[in-house]
Amino acid sequence: VDCPFPPSDKIGINSVQRENEEIVPMRAMKMAWVPYVPLEDRLSRIDSLKTKIFTLGCTQRRSALKHLKEERVKKFDYCMPYYMPLSPPEDEDDTVVNIMYPLEPPIVCDFDWEMDDMEDFIDEKVKDEVLPEDEKEKFKDFIKERVRERKRELKQAKEARKKAIDDMDPKLKEAFENIRFYKFYPVKTDDTPDVSQVQAKYINRYYRHAHELL
Repeated sequence: VDCPFPPSDKIGINSVQRENEEIVPMRAMKMAWVPYVPLEDRLSRIDSLKTKIFTLGCTQRRSALKHLKEERVKKFDYCMPYYMPLSPPEDEDDTVVNIMYPLEPPIVCDFDWEMDDMEDFIDEKVKDEVLPEDEKEKFKDFIKERVRERKRELKQAKEARKKAIDDMDPKLKEAFENIRFYKFYPVKTDDTPDVSQVQAKYINRYYRHAHELL
């Protein structure tokens, strides 16, 4: 990330298993942007180095990490650096909701409230024998609730983005307008595989795509 300001002080916590996305301060997960110090300078005073490079690091004591509860450890597995770009995300007007209906086995699918006809969609699940006939009404109510939730989430996200941009300091706004993302891949050596054919600009759902691969 090439920017004179930290891109964000928040972390996104999300996974397929989690129903709701969480955006929390980095400090809640004991994370922070910390100065990068080259290995050969690790014994020097950090403030004397005047580094302009920062990495996302864990600030929790090593001894405490050994005693984390399993639920807390899993939260770390789903952490992603959060960033709210000035331009709206590609899925801001998305009409697709992820469905995970609690049956045995669960019904996992996507429903597009603009493209899919509700009745046909449900009948298809019954026909494919993944949904029992006597579950049709419950399944319909479940989908309707997920659609309402998703529409509410999109509306809140749009309003939050507008407010954040309106309240933003002009210098910060200018910096974010010119922010650039670089994604680095390891150089091929005799001991490492060639990854040139699998490189991708995608970073994560928040940062989206890198401006340049290196």
